Amino acid sequence: MNGTVMTLLGFTGIFAATVAGSALVFLFRDDLPPKLNTLFLGFASGVMTAASVWSLLLPSIEGAASSYGAWNFIPAAAGFLLGGVFLVLIDRLVPHIHGGTGEEEGPRIKLSKPAKLFLAVTIHNIPEGLAVGFAFGAAAVEGTPGAVAAALGLAAGMAIQNFPEGAAVSLPLKASTGSRGKAFLFGAGSGAVEPVCALAGYFLASHLSFAQPWFLAFAAGAMIFVVAEDLIPDAHLGKYPHLGTWGMMLGFVIMMVLDVALG
Repeated sequence: MNGTVMTLLGFTGIFAATVAGSALVFLFRDDLPPKLNTLFLGFASGVMTAASVWSLLLPSIEGAASSYGAWNFIPAAAGFLLGGVFLVLIDRLVPHIHGGTGEEEGPRIKLSKPAKLFLAVTIHNIPEGLAVGFAFGAAAVEGTPGAVAAALGLAAGMAIQNFPEGAAVSLPLKASTGSRGKAFLFGAGSGAVEPVCALAGYFLASHLSFAQPWFLAFAAGAMIFVVAEDLIPDAHLGKYPHLGTWGMMLGFVIMMVLDVALG
């Protein structure tokens, strides 16, 4: 399997997993049980945290060594913080509702609740798509099978956590929209931003190779921001602390194994 096919597989796989998860709205009568929701959110937190460290920050530091020498931590540190700033700006520019807390952010404009919930999830899928795109773009420049395999491992990890995430979006929206079909479309649509952002990240990383360490760290910072601000609070770890914590640890281990085994 050549690099182009693997790249396309990675880009489409992260979206397909969200669609598949969203389709669970046709199988479940009610919303996700609270314990299962906590487990899913904890798992997603673990996958994104491990991906940020193993697949993004460490390669960022290693990739900066030739240009920055002993100061190779600079792109990783600065890019990481810029990723968080980017999410703050997006949060303030796009109207949305946090699903776990019901808190509204962004401009106060007239949009339906399902639309604002949809935008909230869409916003937080942006860094996942960018991370996959940056990883494949860096792999294209390096041109080794190992680099492409490592990028595919990152995409696989994102796809694994996108499946329960799709269900976590579509099932609550069933009550808000009054329609399983609409809830499915909202859930699937929230993942459509990922391949688009992945494509943008790919071209940036492959055409601006000197900035690759910055791009990788930027994606890591954006993902950790999502984990800290949304996923962990929404998991309600206060009610089911062990369940959410074990979900996070399991997600971290699976993503770490994928990265090490394929990288």
